[in-house]
Amino acid sequence: MQANMRLADFIRENIEPILENWEKFAKTLHHASHMGTTGLRDHAKDMLLVIADDIDSHQSDSEQAAKSKGRGSEDGGESWAEVHGGERQTSGFSVMETISEFRALRASVVSLWTKAYPTVSGPQLDDLTRFHEAIDQAVAESLEQYATVKEVETRLFSAVLVASPDPICVLNLEGRFIYANQATADLFALAPEAIIGKSSFDLGFSFASDFQRNHEKVMADQSTYRGNLIHTFASKQGERFEYLLAPVLDEHQHTEATVCIFRDVTERALAEEKAWHNAHHDPLTGLPNRRLFLDRLEQEVKHAKRSGVPLALLFLDLDGFKEVNDSLGHEAGDHLLCEVAERLVDRVREDDTVARLGGDEFTVILTAANRRKDVELVAQNIIDALAVSFQTSQQPIQISVSIGISFYPEDASSSPVLLQAADHAMYNAKKSGSNRMCFYDTSEKVDAHSL
Repeated sequence: MQANMRLADFIRENIEPILENWEKFAKTLHHASHMGTTGLRDHAKDMLLVIADDIDSHQSDSEQAAKSKGRGSEDGGESWAEVHGGERQTSGFSVMETISEFRALRASVVSLWTKAYPTVSGPQLDDLTRFHEAIDQAVAESLEQYATVKEVETRLFSAVLVASPDPICVLNLEGRFIYANQATADLFALAPEAIIGKSSFDLGFSFASDFQRNHEKVMADQSTYRGNLIHTFASKQGERFEYLLAPVLDEHQHTEATVCIFRDVTERALAEEKAWHNAHHDPLTGLPNRRLFLDRLEQEVKHAKRSGVPLALLFLDLDGFKEVNDSLGHEAGDHLLCEVAERLVDRVREDDTVARLGGDEFTVILTAANRRKDVELVAQNIIDALAVSFQTSQQPIQISVSIGISFYPEDASSSPVLLQAADHAMYNAKKSGSNRMCFYDTSEKVDAHSL
């Protein structure tokens, strides 16, 4: 080791030992821990060589005075430290992590330098002073670049939030609003200052309990949550909404807030509901159609099996309906079917299902059919109700109905067989004359495959 080696030369000659110390420290930084060894060492090496060149460079009195205050020359160009700060900010490094990099470089160089030269004086002491000034200047320029980049990001982010048609807000750990963009204020019909500091409970939202529970789950799991809500805000803007909750993490990966984005999906939701309704309901009477009826029958059979409570199925066919169509026309026939549907619904409980299978065929699912005589009473009430004449624009119409009845599990062990049994019983009723009901006779086996 040369007795009077300058610090710049010392740095260049001892670059590897310095980098070894640096690498051990860098691995403790969260964002640096994800970088490869080559990337870490090359980056630190570049910083050290620039600092060594800076120590060797000539400085005027004004430059030396500026550097002693942590400022570089004002040549209008971007310094390496500013570039470094911008790159580190883009890579996700926090301000403290970037400062720690320079501290680690300082500590590594000074530690090895003082071991090699326990006492320094003259030019070596000047070198050490310039080294510290170079580090301080680099830190200042890096942080200045951080502030510049952050300011630009803040302006861009604010512009996005203001321009966004979707309501966007941020909630703190307690679920209180700490930010709300203009779209949120418009949706809530409140000034931003009336929202900040309030919770969904404070604002009287009907979905507050579910919203708060989901907010807490997002914070605990650090995962996103997509939900739906139905609520009419004071602005009257929509009533069906989707919302996304996502955690905001700090530099230590701890949840510090939650961001929420609302989206009005009222038109889409209503269109989907209308499409579903049209696909599952009879367009004439509004009753469940065959598709929905078969699904409900399957579900009710499963429920009856679990609960052990019997189920009754009524299969209805109108007597004389063809003659009405032939003599008075289809318009009168359609009017009659709608009137029949209304009378059927009026004669059963709200939990029971009345469906139109097609033509003049209807079905009724009676849940909790514990007593046979109760089912018989319902069937008789239907017969009596349909026996009353129907008024049309042309003339009163008189019809009757034939009803077949089957029970689960007494007559069938599955929904297809139960339906076939009721259908079979209905034909027996029709053979016996009008205005009759007939219970399925288990001695007459039915074939479910004939459905």
